[in-house]
Amino acid sequence: MPRLETPFQLLLEIDRRSRTLAAALPAQQETAQTWSGIGFRMGERLFVASMGEVNEVLHEPRHTLLPGVKSWVKGVANVRGRLLPIMDLSEFFGNEVATQRKQRRVLVVDHQDVFAGLVVDEVFGLQHFPVETFSEQLPPLEAAIQPFILGLFQYEQPWLVFSPHALTRHAGFLDVAF
Repeated sequence: MPRLETPFQLLLEIDRRSRTLAAALPAQQETAQTWSGIGFRMGERLFVASMGEVNEVLHEPRHTLLPGVKSWVKGVANVRGRLLPIMDLSEFFGNEVATQRKQRRVLVVDHQDVFAGLVVDEVFGLQHFPVETFSEQLPPLEAAIQPFILGLFQYEQPWLVFSPHALTRHAGFLDVAF
């Protein structure tokens, strides 16, 4: 007849067997710390923005043109009942606007009182970088973009760390009227 054990004795036996089997497993190795962000491209440069600074990524929505605004303000779109101003980030920085619209995406930023959609040439999704590849040493950059770059990750190629929140606080970005 089988021996009756209490639930506690069963748990102790399971623990003993688990520890015996686990002894043969390799020890846990230390993992490298990583930083994650949303990767995107403007022109030939690669950028990454902190996940906490980008609310969502959209396909470029249909939008209504606005009169009396600067050329980099493409219009306003209705996104789930909320009006989203659409701004072309490349054009804001004085760069050439990409002609291929199929890959263009909109990074939605909602920071303090600013709700805006930033059009970029392409989005690569979530990117992960080893923390030790970060550097505050920047390559030569145009003066227009420099205030919004926090550093770079040198991982296979340089990824500039872009701050959408810094952009939303910049007076030039907030001044959209002619």
